[in-house]
Formats: sequence, structure tokens, C-alpha cells
Amino acid sequence: MGITTFAAIDVGSYNVCMDIYEMSPRIGIRQVEEIRQRLEIGRDTYGKGKIAFDTASQLCHILKDFAHIMEGYQVENYRACATSTLQEAENVWIVLEQVYQKTGIRVEILSNSEQRFFGYKSVAAKEESFTKMIQKGTAIIEVGGGNMQISLFDKDALLTTQRFMLGSLRVREILYPVEKETTHYEKMVEELVHNQILGFKKLHLKDRKIDNIILMGDSFLDKLFEDKQSMKENRTVSYDAFMEEYQWVVSHSPEEISVSLDVSLEYAEILIPAMIIYRVFVEELGAQTMWLPGTQLNDGISYDYAEKHKFIKSKHNFENDIIVSAKNIGKRYMSGKSHTQCVLKNALAIFDGMKKVHGMGPRERLLLQIAAILHDCGNFISSSNSSQCAYEIIMSTEIIGLSHAERELIANVVKFIKMPFEYYNEADSKAMIDRKDYMQVAKLTAIMRVANVLDRSHKQKIEEISAAVKDQELIMRVNSKEDLTLEKALLTEAADFFEEIFSIRPVLKRKKQK
Repeated sequence: MGITTFAAIDVGSYNVCMDIYEMSPRIGIRQVEEIRQRLEIGRDTYGKGKIAFDTASQLCHILKDFAHIMEGYQVENYRACATSTLQEAENVWIVLEQVYQKTGIRVEILSNSEQRFFGYKSVAAKEESFTKMIQKGTAIIEVGGGNMQISLFDKDALLTTQRFMLGSLRVREILYPVEKETTHYEKMVEELVHNQILGFKKLHLKDRKIDNIILMGDSFLDKLFEDKQSMKENRTVSYDAFMEEYQWVVSHSPEEISVSLDVSLEYAEILIPAMIIYRVFVEELGAQTMWLPGTQLNDGISYDYAEKHKFIKSKHNFENDIIVSAKNIGKRYMSGKSHTQCVLKNALAIFDGMKKVHGMGPRERLLLQIAAILHDCGNFISSSNSSQCAYEIIMSTEIIGLSHAERELIANVVKFIKMPFEYYNEADSKAMIDRKDYMQVAKLTAIMRVANVLDRSHKQKIEEISAAVKDQELIMRVNSKEDLTLEKALLTEAADFFEEIFSIRPVLKRKKQK
């Protein structure tokens, strides 16, 4: 296999960036070009609620130049992503359609969970350091223009992730009317941040020790700490060194920071609230050492592309992070662990036993797993309306690594396990699910209904299960010492829907005892 050239484009809140990479199984990922263009789309988004005509024109001009550069490098594939905060602009889809018409570059908007997933994939690109670090309690803190995110890892697994609407640009816009009238700007930002972090601490940090903090953000972090010896050696910064630079930032004006760091005045203005946000979280978490990987969103996008096309093989199991994250959500809402595991086992056995019939792949199998893990969480709110409550919980909770559309797909599967299935022409026209996704919802719902019925008693009567298609039936052979009369009786209704979707009927049979 030869070398593939790939471009990643990040349309961010205050920068438009393109990185070009060469990839192959032999060389892995190698960056060959980096282009940064200043464009404060976030100022329009947070200040006016829409992207201005001049800003849209500048974006088209920048991306047209990027298209020419890609031609020069003979880029074989690209991925252009806008950060989730741009979705707050009411005319963003009009602007992105204009971009496509004028430049030929199709820009997709990442959901926040997708954006953060790429963010820590970019950290994982520094394989050895990342894998070693997350064996102990580790927090990744990323401050963007519109929001900040904190993700907690321990024992090589993602425990939880939480978004706060506290990005540097957003905070600056909120406090701009009073910024010139107060000498306590730092205190005002602190109050905004502390108000948000209290609930997170109670829920996730009560009995947890954070040994490491990974600080992510724009390149201003590198500029601030580039002269520190530890940064040159292993990209770490002590708490004392961090506070030294912090005090320098908050004690100088944006104009002085701009000159000293050789950055634009706009950049210096957002550095101040960003550093205050970092400082509050660093103090609350209590770690004494911070790691600055120096990675950007584009690094994560390229890593994801290389991994999917088998140019690299990651030592870290990102799919497991999504599953663990879902399990922690289920735990938060006190889902029945034994019942959930039993339904999950049943669902995967059915899915794997009829691959040639359903035509779905590994990603749909992952979505099925998450649906099984979360299908019972609605009982935390209401036992009589648990399916609708589960739908609302899933739609209101970010699951790292999933797009909004995938989360909506899972939520609908969970809802329709017990509630009447809504056919395509009955579904909410405002939903993001298209006809293709609707068929995935129908297929996964059919599997989940059968899997759930097999443990409707919540007694885990079935010890082992295997499934295989024979003629026009899905034969589910089970080992059980219990009476299965109830399960067979309840299977009829679920089997009718299953047969409607797949044109085969599930049949429950005991395995012959040896």
C-alpha cells in the first residue's frame, strides 16, 4: 500500500485551519503542511446570533485558497468540520451551502460529543504518553470559543464527560458590557465558572483522585509555556509554573499581551478568560502536574481517518470508551444491572446470528449495545412511562463519540421497545432521522423487543443463547433450568413486529441437554 495524502480542515470559532498529512502503514501519520487563517466567526455567533455577510465571504475566500492548496498536494481525500458552537448561528446552514457552491468543499458540523471525541483522539495520537497517563485518574480540560469540556479517565477507560457553556469567546461577550467598568474582571469570570463546576464535583469528583490533567486548547498555551524546560523535554508544566504564567496574564492588558506574545489583540483578549477558566478547574481538581500535548482538532480527524483505513492501529480501545460512557449513564439512573446485561447478551446473539439478513455492520452493532445498556434508565423517573422518560434522558445526555443523529437513533429504539412503533410518515418531521436511519431504528427496535421479552421477568432465566436463521425462522436456542412459558407467551407480539421487518420469525427453543 502506497502513501495516501489527506487534508483535515477545522472551521473554528476564531480560526480556520487546514493540515495536510501523509499516511501509510509504514510511516503512520506524518504532517506535511499547516495553514492557519484568523477568522472570528464566533464573535458573530455569540454577539449577533448569525454569521455576517462579510464573515461568510471571508470564509469562502479562505476555503477556496485551501482547495487550491489541496490540488497542489494532490490530496486524495479530505474532511472539513465546523465546531459545534457554530450551530448556534441561525444562518449557519445557508452559509455552509454557499461555501460548498463557491469552493466545492462540503463542511459538516460536528456535534459536541463528536468534537470532543476527535479532541482526545488527537491526544491519543501521542500513543505512549496518553496510554500510560490514563491508567490513573486523569482529566482532560479543553477550553474552546463557545464552551469548555472536561473528561475523566481512569484505568484506561473514559468515565464521564461534561460540557459547560463557558468558552473564552462566550465569556468575553457576556462580560463585555461591564469589562471596562470593573477592576474585578477576574472575580466575575471565577463566579461564572464556580457556579457551573459545583454540581460536577458533587456528582463525579466526590471520591475520585485526579493525578494528571491534560490541558487542551489553542496554540496560546504553547506560546505561554514554550520557555519552560519541562515543556521542552516532555511537555509537562508544574502547578507553580502554571500559576506563574497565569499571574502574568491577568496582571497585563490585552495590548501588552499582544505585543509580548506576538499575537493579535483579539487573540490576547480571549486568552485572559481562557486562563481564568483553566485556573479554576486546575485548582478544583487538585493535580500538581499538567500535560500540554500541543494537539489540535485536525490531528484527531486525521487519526480517525487513518485508523478507519487501517494505516494505524491504536492501542487504546475507543469503542470501549463509548460503551463505558453509556454504562456510567445507566449507573447514574440506576438501571437494573443484571437485567441490562441479560438483554445485551440476548440482543447481540440475535444480531450476530442473522448478519446476512439484517445487512448491518459494526457501527450498528455498537448502537445496539448502547440501546441495550440504556433501555431501562427511564424507570428512574417513571415506571409507568419509562420508555418516554428513557428517550428524554438519552436525548438530553451527551454520549462521547456519537453524533446527535446516532444518539437520536438510539433514543428512538429505546422508546419503541415498549411504545407503539411510529412508521415513517407518522414520525416527527423535525427529527434528524432520515429514511435510511428510520430503517435502522426499525431493525434495531425489532431485535431489542425480542431481546427484552426474553428477560421480561427480570429473573435472568436464560443462561446461554445462540441464534441462527433456518428457512424462514430465526431459531433462538437457549439453556435454561427455569420454566419459559411466560417468555414464549410474550414473544408472540414481539415476533409479529420482527417478522414484519425481517420477513423471518423468531422461535424460542431449548437446547438439548447432554
